[in-house]
Amino acid sequence: MDFQPSTRSQESLQRLLRFMREHIEPIEADYLRDVRALNPDGDWTRWQVPAQMEALKAKARAEGLWNLFLPDPELGAGLTTLEYAPLAEAMGRSLIAPEVFNCNAPDTGNMEVLYHFGNDEQKLRWLAPLLAGEIRSVFCMTEPDVASSDATNMQATIREDGDELVLDGRKWWSTGLGHPNAAFAIFMGLSNPDNDRHARHSMVLVPLEMPGVRIDRMLPAFGEYDAPSGHGEVVFDQVRVPRTNLVRELGAGFAIAQGRLGPGRIHHCMRAIGAAELALELMIERGLSRVAFGKPLLDLGGNRERIANARIAIDQARLLTLYAAWKIDTHGVAAAMTEISAIKVVAPNVLQQVVDEAIQLFGGAGVSQDVPLTSLFAIARALRIADGPDAVHRSLIARIEISKHKKRNAAHE
Repeated sequence: MDFQPSTRSQESLQRLLRFMREHIEPIEADYLRDVRALNPDGDWTRWQVPAQMEALKAKARAEGLWNLFLPDPELGAGLTTLEYAPLAEAMGRSLIAPEVFNCNAPDTGNMEVLYHFGNDEQKLRWLAPLLAGEIRSVFCMTEPDVASSDATNMQATIREDGDELVLDGRKWWSTGLGHPNAAFAIFMGLSNPDNDRHARHSMVLVPLEMPGVRIDRMLPAFGEYDAPSGHGEVVFDQVRVPRTNLVRELGAGFAIAQGRLGPGRIHHCMRAIGAAELALELMIERGLSRVAFGKPLLDLGGNRERIANARIAIDQARLLTLYAAWKIDTHGVAAAMTEISAIKVVAPNVLQQVVDEAIQLFGGAGVSQDVPLTSLFAIARALRIADGPDAVHRSLIARIEISKHKKRNAAHE
């Protein structure tokens, strides 16, 4: 295995870093203040996107720094998962960079669903404007009334009625639901209850303006609504859509989801590693610049050991994530399930630990909005639940390991 970045990956990374230095870093703090000023509460109907975002997106697209996650050389950058990983890490250093480059969740995952599994009509209607950054999208999977850590528990339904599909159910933590440009959701629901448990659910494309779609509320995470995108609770009440809005066939929902989540978890984890690098840099700068009890903060209370431990943990997480990316590219998502689950546990935990140490060293400033540490901590803590809780991923890893052990023993009998 070879984790050395390719020439095109290195060139793309350098252009990305230069763009971030010149265009994003100088305005990010002001942009985030504008977001809070324009969107002071959870009333999503009034949420606005500061004008700087569209200007930044236009510049990024003009420079070819657009849809970098997509392996298609015509629609995206044509990078492999491993080649894109360093770019995702760089974007993780900023709270707004992924959106600037049209590489933000959940749109990336939804674009991958449409790219790999959508038909020509679906690609024209939904994928094309997503790739152009003209609209935003939502993924509706998690439900409030069941233990969604087991996704087969989903109770929202998809029923056939002639040439239409009828959708019923309540979803929550649907990221991006409050965005002014949110145009459609991918709804995952129970369509074939008598099938095998992983062939019972389907994915359907639902325009958000359809009758019966009702956004009940936006949900604050650690007290923040994450405007102007947010995470919402939405009801689907006898929502009727054409059967042509079905992605692939009935019962294919979990097969599609596995294809969506593999590369997407690489993106999440590499961004988490980039965020951890940022937190570590802030921690060192603070520790060198502040004095207490006659010494720099870094020389007090074991802070140097904490710096060393953070460095070790970040590098370990990066290597494991790059290995998972390499395995996806060379052997496929199915062969990389252990590694994908492992990084989903490791990377958010490393980010949480590093940010927690940085907050401690910053003192009161660390829990303010003057530095991005509270936002990074919230991201880390939420990631330990999103796309499967830590315990579920550990359970999967254990199941795979035990299965391999049993196969080895059987082969020796």
